[in-house]
Amino acid sequence: MAKKTIRLLMPQWQGGNNPNYSFGAELLAWLAPENDQPLIHVPVQAYDGTPLENENGMNGRKQLLEQLKSAHHIIDAHKPDRIVMFGGDCLVEQAPFAYLNERYGGELGLIWIDAHSDLVRYVGYDNGHTLPLGNLLGEGDEEFANHVKIPLKPENVFIAGLADPAEQETKVISEEFQRLGIAPGEPDTEVIQRLGIRTAGTKELANSTESIKEWIKESGIKHLAIHLDLDVLDPKAFRSLLFANPEAPVNYSPEGTMQMPHLLHLLKELSEETDVVGLGITEHLPWDSIHLKNLLGKIPILNQ
Repeated sequence: MAKKTIRLLMPQWQGGNNPNYSFGAELLAWLAPENDQPLIHVPVQAYDGTPLENENGMNGRKQLLEQLKSAHHIIDAHKPDRIVMFGGDCLVEQAPFAYLNERYGGELGLIWIDAHSDLVRYVGYDNGHTLPLGNLLGEGDEEFANHVKIPLKPENVFIAGLADPAEQETKVISEEFQRLGIAPGEPDTEVIQRLGIRTAGTKELANSTESIKEWIKESGIKHLAIHLDLDVLDPKAFRSLLFANPEAPVNYSPEGTMQMPHLLHLLKELSEETDVVGLGITEHLPWDSIHLKNLLGKIPILNQ
């Protein structure tokens, strides 16, 4: 019996408090190869110039919860076996991966390909896209975690491509975070250790994906979801990332270092090792197209 796959386009921007995420998601869905999988739009409140309200330590909490519920309603109505998600900020992953964990009896494997763990809240940086993996594990933000009926098992989660602070200018980063009043409630390294989540850095994965293959076999992962935050890529090689905005000031967040050929190799290896039932691609910010779109919007003859 053929498995039912749906594609979701969720141009959510509130989780990163950046309206450009919407255009990035729409372009991402357009760029994806065409097939007979239905593309379903998850309704997202468009940016109207009004600043997001900070509610209980999260910008746009009300809109994000409403959009999370909409995604759940759509997925539950279709009851798919597989889901592809085009985002938007990383928080779009919560609904599809929570559903897939239920669909596969609480035994879903999840590989989180990301330069950041998305496990902890950063006080002073109150954006929800820092918490989706924490929410899926039943931690993170309590109000969002309550929408995960069956939390993922930590032993079924693998974080790949996590930025290595040793390779970054950590003193500069920590000093700037301190100046801005940004600090994690609990360092993600401590959460990873406390939960026993396995990880592998970009350097290791460039040489071998054996640690991931071993995790799949040892954990008995029969069904796997893949989270791909494009910021795992090296911004010098791929510029459509949050931290590669040419008009932004110096970035003080650890950057990804993965190269596209290594990422493609990893994704192909995963597809050969087990049944991939979920793929989410997020945090696409095509700055050249965004700035050109803004320019075109101001040319008189195009607006008559």
